[in-house]
Parts: sequence; C-alpha cells; structure tokens
Amino acid sequence: MQRRATKLVPSLREKPYQERLEEFNLYPLEVRRLRGDLIEVFKILNGLEDIRPEELFTKLHNTDTRGHNFKLFKKQLHKGLNLRKFFFSQRVVDTWNKLPKEISEC
Repeated sequence: MQRRATKLVPSLREKPYQERLEEFNLYPLEVRRLRGDLIEVFKILNGLEDIRPEELFTKLHNTDTRGHNFKLFKKQLHKGLNLRKFFFSQRVVDTWNKLPKEISEC
C-alpha cells in the first residue's frame, strides 16, 4: 500500500521506491512492523499491557553481565515444523536481546 501511495505524487512516480521513501521521510513497512513489535514487548515486560509476560516469554536467567537484564529465552523449535516460527513470541526475541541496555531498561 505504501509503495503504491508514494507513486501518486506525479513528480516522484518514476523514482525508485527507496528514494520516494526518503522524500516522504518514511521507513519501509518491515522496519515499522519490527518497531511496533519491540514497543509491544517493552509494554508487556513492564506491565503496561494486560498480559502476563510469563504467558508469552521466558526470561533468560543469566549471570553474564553483557547486555540488559530483560533478555528473553528463545524456545527451540522442531526442525521439520515451522508452525510457531512466525509467532510474535518467537520472532521478536533475537532482536529484543540485541537491544542496548539504555533502550530496554528505560
């Protein structure tokens, strides 16, 4: 939808998609979705949503001092089954664990 909407401006119609995004100061849909997912994880872990964190996530109990205190454990999936691969609670864990301490603990 965003790709199509940016083509409605006649002067930008022939430009590549990335240039049209820069012209409108927009991010690609994938980036916006990931940002929304990470905001939702933050809200769940900090009690700002009416969801118990332990229903979706398992906190990683690690004594390692690297990273932040809200690291999550990613459950291993069966190799032949991709049923849960794209579930919210699975797809956000790696990105969440890579966040700097200042962001995850703000």
